[in-house]
Amino acid sequence: MHLARFPRIFLAHLPTPLERLERLSRELGGPDIWIKRDDCTGLSTGGNKTRKLEFLMAEAVAQGADTIITQGATQSNHTRQTAAFAAKLGIACYILLEDRTGSNDPNYNSNGNVLLDHLHGATTEKRPGGSDMQAEMEMVADRLRATGRNVYIIPGGGSNPTGALGYANCAYELVGQANDRGLIIDHLVTATGSAGTQAGLITGLKAINAQIPLSGMGVRAPKDKQEESVFNLAERTAEKLGCPGVVKRDDVVADCSYVGAGYGVPGPDTLEAIAIFAKLEGILLDPVYSGKAAAGLIDYCRKGRFKAGEQVVFLHTGGSAALFGYDAVISKALATATVG
Repeated sequence: MHLARFPRIFLAHLPTPLERLERLSRELGGPDIWIKRDDCTGLSTGGNKTRKLEFLMAEAVAQGADTIITQGATQSNHTRQTAAFAAKLGIACYILLEDRTGSNDPNYNSNGNVLLDHLHGATTEKRPGGSDMQAEMEMVADRLRATGRNVYIIPGGGSNPTGALGYANCAYELVGQANDRGLIIDHLVTATGSAGTQAGLITGLKAINAQIPLSGMGVRAPKDKQEESVFNLAERTAEKLGCPGVVKRDDVVADCSYVGAGYGVPGPDTLEAIAIFAKLEGILLDPVYSGKAAAGLIDYCRKGRFKAGEQVVFLHTGGSAALFGYDAVISKALATATVG
């Protein structure tokens, strides 16, 4: 891989830790579970988007941008990290927040990531669920360009070939850490939504012939749609990296069985996963991405899909700030939790 030839602003706290989850492994009685702590990347409580933004914001700066526009759901981790990165660089940030859940909870609509968006100085505008968010961003960009702004648009989740470079690099980083520990990874698990994290990982893993199976736990789209989205982005990322064709369709695996009632709506299994990680390992998950991915991980262990003696790495995409937008739901779950 030739990542050094791409513009990059080195702000993430890397490498992120790779830790064994001893109590969780004992609790589930199956494989040894490890966690790749991409909740520790820095910048406003961290998260996976910071890796992507190192490349995206470098491209924006190279193009002379003075204004960033991006979009996400109300409790978007991506918009929070984008706002923080823009603040660090002294660039204006405009965020469009799509109402995907229809929640009227004041905390959901103004606390958590939304609070941090504003604290970092971003301007936010709301859009109804189902809006064409790319078109909405283009309209705002036209409005700002008419006033003389040089605008750079970042897609939702930072998920394009430039952003996915961050996770091609993460794949290389993870394999290096595993080699240093003599750890043979049998399975890698992470959340998959806007596709950039999974696409970057699978491209990086295949480019270095790591032979590590990657399972993306879907948080929104049906399986076929999610896998096709990831594969298409992986193909474009591989072309950008100079290794076209390295990713095959069969390399892309998404399990969308843990989406539950819909995007941003945590079900009982997600809430249980949040409680388990917090009470056994002191690790905070979020109700939208990492919590649903962890629910899948736990279920795979309980059903024997991940077997005793196997080494499983869970890539934690961050997002704990969103917990404060879901306080009523989390509190109710804690009242019935039996873990620990």
